[in-house]
Amino acid sequence: MIACARRYEIEPTLKLRPFDALAESIAYQQLSGKAAATIWKRVRAIFPKRKFLDPKIVLETPDERFRAAGLSRSKVAALKDLAAKTIDGTVPTARAMAKMTDDEIIERLVQVRGIGRWTVEMLLLFELARPDVWPVHDYGVRKGFAKIFGKRKLPTPKQMTNHGKRFAPYRSALAWYCWRALDGAGKLEP
Repeated sequence: MIACARRYEIEPTLKLRPFDALAESIAYQQLSGKAAATIWKRVRAIFPKRKFLDPKIVLETPDERFRAAGLSRSKVAALKDLAAKTIDGTVPTARAMAKMTDDEIIERLVQVRGIGRWTVEMLLLFELARPDVWPVHDYGVRKGFAKIFGKRKLPTPKQMTNHGKRFAPYRSALAWYCWRALDGAGKLEP
């Protein structure tokens, strides 16, 4: 598998504050990448002079402005809840996250409307580059795992948890290779 895919390369990219990264995640949920990118660009255009979103200004912005940009009512509610929970400290800063365990971060962030475990796991993997994230509910990871290990049936999240134990503390790399297994059309042999 490693010979077929390029080397595992996930570097910490937290160029955005957790608020910004999670706000973008909310906008992208359940949409194609192209549609989500268009909507997110419109949301960002609401605040043209700001490199980063300001939670206080997001709360003050009328819902109709976000709706006009293409966000659904539930996504607007989630974005506003994220802003409120960033202000009240429920959403930790990047500096605070650096000192927290994955489980502590998950526990805090799933308190935000519209943010589930999967969204936090993607933040941990791709923004914070945590080494031992194993997103057992991710369809792509499950399907890639089945392909790599020759499983006929898609493993359940419980089975994935059990299979993943032997790869700790490097399950992020395993997840990455599971996704890469789906990139190619055919066999995994070099």
